[in-house]
Amino acid sequence: MEVTLDPGRIGVWTGLLDSLPAARAVETVAELESMGYGAVWIPETVGRDALVHAGLLLGGSERIVVATGIANVYARDAVTMANGARTLAEAYPDRFLLGVGVSHEPLVARIRGHDWGRPVTYLRRYLHAMADAPYWAHRPSADPPVCVGALGPRALALAAELTWGAHPYNVTVDHTAGARELMGPDAFLAPMAAVTVESDASRAREIGRQTLGFYLDLPNYRNSLRRQGFDDEDFVDGGSDRIVDALRPWGDVEKVAASVREHLDVGADHVCVQVMNLPGDELPLDGWRALASALVG
Repeated sequence: MEVTLDPGRIGVWTGLLDSLPAARAVETVAELESMGYGAVWIPETVGRDALVHAGLLLGGSERIVVATGIANVYARDAVTMANGARTLAEAYPDRFLLGVGVSHEPLVARIRGHDWGRPVTYLRRYLHAMADAPYWAHRPSADPPVCVGALGPRALALAAELTWGAHPYNVTVDHTAGARELMGPDAFLAPMAAVTVESDASRAREIGRQTLGFYLDLPNYRNSLRRQGFDDEDFVDGGSDRIVDALRPWGDVEKVAASVREHLDVGADHVCVQVMNLPGDELPLDGWRALASALVG
């Protein structure tokens, strides 16, 4: 499938919009658009429905691509997912990117009440069902591109086979290089790169631990991080210095911007930058602006 949507080289990944009133979330995305970012990526956990949220954000902006990072395949059946995405693509041509993924067992089984099976097997079946979904409404000029929240080699290979590409999360630059090699030169690759704009090592690592520790308790991420060269000693107390420095690089604007560019240098097509701060802090508007100047121009 030929994709005409262009998210640019640099976007913003943020889960903070869910904490804002809808009108303020829309205003924030318009601000990100004015800074020059090509895309904004939003998650789906137990906050706003990802497709409804995307529609709100698209309606309040003009050019920026809105991407789901990721929409949970257990939150809706494949026909509903495909047709919700088609609805947005028809209303906002070349501005909606559907990222899908299996999420995590605690969210799927304990909170949503679904059976947790073999993730890649389930995802393959789901993607085929999306592609075959009937749509008895006015069609978009082209179906929206789809990418997969993929970490391991089987999921990355599936993403390259059946979709536009992959959106890995909590990965090192080496993982990005390996994903590019595994997926080949044509697949879209958009890793999330979390950064902390803070030059004080103690404070930067505290922010890193408070924003990383949750993920270190999730089996999917532990397995991925072991494949990336970390071990159980790196997972305790919110993460070792080694893992925090690798997954939450910190420093002044130029230093963290350089860490983002490293992903592009080894094969990423687009990097979704997540500016980290402590829970309860204000939106990182200053960090977004500074990184836009350094990375977008």
